[in-house]
Formats: sequence, C-alpha cells, structure tokens
Amino acid sequence: MFSYYNTVVARKINQKDIPESLVDEWVQEAEKGYDLELLAKKQVGRPPRSGVAAQVIPVRLTEDELTAIMNRAKKEHLSRSEAIRTALAEWATSA
Repeated sequence: MFSYYNTVVARKINQKDIPESLVDEWVQEAEKGYDLELLAKKQVGRPPRSGVAAQVIPVRLTEDELTAIMNRAKKEHLSRSEAIRTALAEWATSA
C-alpha cells in the first residue's frame, strides 16, 4: 500500500545531499523567525557602481584587441571590465 508518509524525499542542492542535521538547523532558524527589515534590504543582482544602475553596452572586439586588453588587465591586476572602464575613462579625459 502506498503512503505519502513513507516516501523519502531527496534533499539536494546542486546535486549534493543535504544532511538531516542541516535541515534541522534551518527549521530551528525559521521557527525563531527572521528579521524582516534585514531581509527586505537585500538586493538581487550586482550592486550598482554608483547611486544608480549602470548601463550595459555591448561592444565587439577583435581577438587581438581583447588579447591586448587582457594582457594589460593581468599586469595591473584588473578584471576585464575594470580594464575596459579604465581605458575608456583615460580616453574620455585626455581630449
């Protein structure tokens, strides 16, 4: 005879088993209640670079251009985005 109460539920996150002890911790935390003001302040997505959201501008680069940017970024310990923003800022203020 089938019963929903006898069914074992697989608890996984990213295909990894979640131990029952961790589930118990989560239940205890939830039963204590959450600070709703703190939860409401959390934002989804990347934080804005300034007071407002930045625009995403797609740009096509040749393989040579991208290689040059990546080489310079690596030397200066910058991400690709930081290197491109730095180059644009320098170009915009040099005129």
